[in-house]
Amino acid sequence: MTIPEAVHLVLQASAMGKGGEVFLLNMGKPVRILDLAEDLIRLSGLEPGKDIEITYTGIRPGEKLNEDLWEEGIHYQPTDHTEIYRLAEEEDLVNGKLTSTINELEKLAKTGNTSAILDLLDSTIPSSNVRVMSSPDITSIV
Repeated sequence: MTIPEAVHLVLQASAMGKGGEVFLLNMGKPVRILDLAEDLIRLSGLEPGKDIEITYTGIRPGEKLNEDLWEEGIHYQPTDHTEIYRLAEEEDLVNGKLTSTINELEKLAKTGNTSAILDLLDSTIPSSNVRVMSSPDITSIV
C-alpha cells in the first residue's frame, strides 16, 4: 500500500468515527520484503545481486515473519467503505479502562519501573509479548 492510499483510508476512517471506535484498515495483499528490496534497487537504476547485494541477517527477537491483522476471537464489522472495518467489541475502551492504563503507564515511566511497564503492556495489548522484543529505551517515553 502506498502512503497516499494509507492516508486516504485513515481519513475515511476518521470521518466515520463518532468517538472511541477502533478501526482496522485492510492494507491489501502482503508484500515480501525481498521483492520490495529488489524493486527499490531496480527503481534506483541498479541490479539486485550485481550492483547491490542483499544480505539475509535472520529474524531478531520481537520481529515477525507475518503480520496478523485479523486476530482470532476478535469480531470486526464491515463499514460503508469496503477496506475499513470496525471492531465489534470495544469493552477495553469503555469505563475508563484505557485512561487508567495510560495513567498507570505514565506513573510507571516516571518511576523508571521498566519491568512493570513491560508487564502492563503485555497484559493490555492482545497477543502481545513485549518482553521478547529488543530492550526498549525507556528514557524515550519519560
